[in-house]
Amino acid sequence: MIEKLRIPKERLAILIGKGGEIKRKLEKLTKTQIDVSDEITIEGEAISVLDASNVIKAIGRGFDPDSALELLDEKMTLCIIPLPNDRKALKRIRSRIIGTGGKCKKIIERSSNTKLSVYGKTVSIIGEYENADLAKCAIEKLIGGSPHKNVYRYLISKGA
Repeated sequence: MIEKLRIPKERLAILIGKGGEIKRKLEKLTKTQIDVSDEITIEGEAISVLDASNVIKAIGRGFDPDSALELLDEKMTLCIIPLPNDRKALKRIRSRIIGTGGKCKKIIERSSNTKLSVYGKTVSIIGEYENADLAKCAIEKLIGGSPHKNVYRYLISKGA
């Protein structure tokens, strides 16, 4: 199977790594062949290509390579939530999700045992399926305008 995908140009260097080490490590772990140019081409067995693709998407959405490589564990998932295109709304919502000094983002990560990345016009989540779904619901509540305290209560009520 061959898959082609794109990530932001500024994230390509992170995907490749110093001296190509991240790319080589990903190829070795997934038993795929990855070609990085303007477009990223992944070749290999179907499941391996999907695994490598998820890791590359995570790196493209702002995660560090170590966090992205956690997606190779079958219990882990990547969830990408699009944010509004309106410039003013985008800035406001990103600020609400991150919080003062990153407080809100840290609380969601800690409460749901996930990792978040707010990058560009998306919020991405890496975690186990149930945990990622919990974090997604909390983020959607913030996007919808719920007060932070209500979102924190929601996280606590779900046993997080």
